[in-house]
Amino acid sequence: MTRVWGLVAVTIIAVVAAFAVQMQRSGLTLGEMLSGRPTTVSGSIAANQATARDGARVDFLTSMPLGAPVGADDRPLVAHVSVADLDKDGLTDIIVADAANNQVTWLRQSPAGTFTESVIASVAGPAHVVAVDVDADGDSDLAVASLGVLFPNNAPIGAVIVLENDGRQSFMPRVLISEVPRVADVRAGDLDGDGDVDLSVALFGYDQGETRWLENRGGWRFESHLLQQLSGVINAEIVDADTDGDLDIVTLVSQEWEEIYVFANDGRGGFTPTRVFGASNEDFGSSWISIADLDADGDADVVYSNGDAFDYAPPTGRGWNGLQWLENRGGLRFVYHRIGDFSGASSPQAADLDGDGDLDIAVVSAYNRWERPEAMSLVWFENDGAMSFTRRPIASAPTHLITLATGDLNGDGHADLITGGMHMSPPFDRMSRVTAWINHWPGTRP
Repeated sequence: MTRVWGLVAVTIIAVVAAFAVQMQRSGLTLGEMLSGRPTTVSGSIAANQATARDGARVDFLTSMPLGAPVGADDRPLVAHVSVADLDKDGLTDIIVADAANNQVTWLRQSPAGTFTESVIASVAGPAHVVAVDVDADGDSDLAVASLGVLFPNNAPIGAVIVLENDGRQSFMPRVLISEVPRVADVRAGDLDGDGDVDLSVALFGYDQGETRWLENRGGWRFESHLLQQLSGVINAEIVDADTDGDLDIVTLVSQEWEEIYVFANDGRGGFTPTRVFGASNEDFGSSWISIADLDADGDADVVYSNGDAFDYAPPTGRGWNGLQWLENRGGLRFVYHRIGDFSGASSPQAADLDGDGDLDIAVVSAYNRWERPEAMSLVWFENDGAMSFTRRPIASAPTHLITLATGDLNGDGHADLITGGMHMSPPFDRMSRVTAWINHWPGTRP
């Protein structure tokens, strides 16, 4: 009997220790840990099945491959594309995180309609790049998230690098942090209210990962602050999520967690985490979040895709992949809404694609059944203005699209699309690096 009670005691101690470790890593209280998934979304996933209707194609986009051509033996691995007028000539350029060549490149538009690609810097496993004036000298620098290597790795090989612009588009690398878990995302904003640019950082890692923010102390000195220790952090968006006038951090945590957190800011860089979403399916496949006021009520909602299938062989997507949004109801209360199914969904971006005054959503697919002619790599969900959506196909080629950006490339007032190809698995017959999709709405509505 004494031995039995000893085993029970050991089991209880182990459970308590596990809870203590998880509380310390996530930043949640014991009550929040024991309550399971957030009450605002628990049960709502089952109650909110995909509502989007399937609609016919509307031909309003013209595709145009940009940059270096894809050779027969190439396997492009474009992790991220973003838009910025990097040289401030009034024309929108494209910045590319090219993980195949370990480079950040610049697709400069000059003259209008002509894009020429050049290498800005070598970066190991670039995962995300954003243009921002970090040093407040009037030009755009580039903040880069470096994985070190693209594929899973537990080594501390990640880094945050700022490519400092000298004002003439010559860039000098400044390493802000290094020898950390692989970094998947970096965003910019004044997080402590002192008037300069700080950074939020998603350290994906592999078995070990973190969320941090880097406090700008001036003179290219940044102090790193740990917010959470969970692996698989994909995004670390900066936005005023609770509408209190300061900037918060919204993170997407994948791996076995499949959770979204809001780190509420006290206005001085003190953050309190709140878990606003958690999927009960550990294979939910979280792939990306973006921020938009989707319902036009004046606050920030979360647009969220789940489509990661790289844990499966072959990685062809899963039936539960798709698109959803978390409606901001105030007070850090977010309500889950499933929009539509889409295998391999990644990088959803909200934009008014059809010029009717509301936000539609474009989304790409990285993993799909590419042998099927109906397998789409790019679709858009048309919003009727009342948050009812119709899924409309755009393209089935090129395949393996993992990243998407929106921007007005030709200055006509319409939102164009830019996609990047991530070709880690076959087939290798419809490949791309960077593609622009020029919007000439109204097109031909069926």
